[in-house]
Amino acid sequence: MLIGLTKRMLFETDKRLLWKLVWNMGIKGIRSVQKHKKRLKKGEFFPPYLYISIINSCNLRCQGCWVDVDHKQQKIDVPAMNRMITTAKKMGNSFFGLLGGEPFMHKELFDVLEAHPDAYFQVFTNGHFITDEVAKRLRKCGNVTVLVSVEGSEIVSDTRRGKEGVYSATMKGIENCLKNKVMTGVCTSLCQSNFDELLTEKWVDNLIEMGVLYTWFHIYRPVGPDSNPDLALTPQQQRVARQFVVDMRCKKPIIFIDAYYDADGHALCPAATGFTHHINPWGDVEPCPIIQFAKESIHDERPLDQVFNESEYLRDFRKTAAEHTRGCIVLERPDLIESLADRHGAKDSTARKKALAELQAAAAHSSQYAPGSEPIPEKSWAYRLAKKFAYHDYGVYDEHFKEENWIDPNDNPREPGESELVQLG
Repeated sequence: MLIGLTKRMLFETDKRLLWKLVWNMGIKGIRSVQKHKKRLKKGEFFPPYLYISIINSCNLRCQGCWVDVDHKQQKIDVPAMNRMITTAKKMGNSFFGLLGGEPFMHKELFDVLEAHPDAYFQVFTNGHFITDEVAKRLRKCGNVTVLVSVEGSEIVSDTRRGKEGVYSATMKGIENCLKNKVMTGVCTSLCQSNFDELLTEKWVDNLIEMGVLYTWFHIYRPVGPDSNPDLALTPQQQRVARQFVVDMRCKKPIIFIDAYYDADGHALCPAATGFTHHINPWGDVEPCPIIQFAKESIHDERPLDQVFNESEYLRDFRKTAAEHTRGCIVLERPDLIESLADRHGAKDSTARKKALAELQAAAAHSSQYAPGSEPIPEKSWAYRLAKKFAYHDYGVYDEHFKEENWIDPNDNPREPGESELVQLG
């Protein structure tokens, strides 16, 4: 597998883009994690990776979307983006995830990409705005990879995305990227409607044949104004997905991304470990994209490094999350998020201003943490070493987690509107 992947990297890519990937994202990215570890030892904090939702607008209306795509367009302007990225680079960061809405609807996106040739950007996109001209400009930048979302076959994808013709437009965007040798990935939010179709060797082989270099199967999370809980995976399906990724990593010459497990197969949450936090289109600093309550902003008078280091709200979130589960606290314990927001006076950071009502109406769901089941460790030595070195829990669960605090979501039915303001010591 590793030999095949190396050959693909060497012979199917633009060498300048490959070097940008290896240096800006790989080597400098590892250094940013090491600085994160050193800061934690000193009692300081700044996440080594930032998710930045640069705009709320989108041309699609996907099932289960939590973004305010129907509201007046809001975007982070270029000066604010440049200040934020420059501060993060001073802290050692080099890798940034750009989300939306649809990031390519931000008219100044390329101004940001081109202003920071020493950083690397991953753009989460539906691919519809990636014309041949746009793909050529992406290649010229060199410091960007696109992660294009494919949610199923034409019928399934169009249903999930809320309009006809979505699948074909997405595939055309991927084709334009690959034709121009842009570093291209494909992600899928695994749910009931695409689980059997896309979590297959056939689909992975198709991606490889197309020229896609990496893929990411992440788990659908029923949150937001139209959460569609019927689409959520069962605990067994989540375990099947984990086993599939571990097996395919040893078998297929394509990179598999995952964000929810360490090298030994133990569940983790990248926001609880402090690996990442999220900035929304209004500049609000949130624990993660699906927790839409904020206390601080990138527009505060304090510089961003102070904002992160001094935030009692974010510190309490990491502690609270790590105390109660190694999985997703939003899915398992929405009551604790409600309590956290109340305790710190965190505001609803959505445009719709219904995040609290949505949280109060949310039922508990299973997440990646499944005590009692044997963990599924990495089989690939390459992934195992990489995770041991750079992607793990950084000791937060050893410090905070107590299994007696964990409540099985399946044993914790919560009636809509039920509120539990649990005050934590």
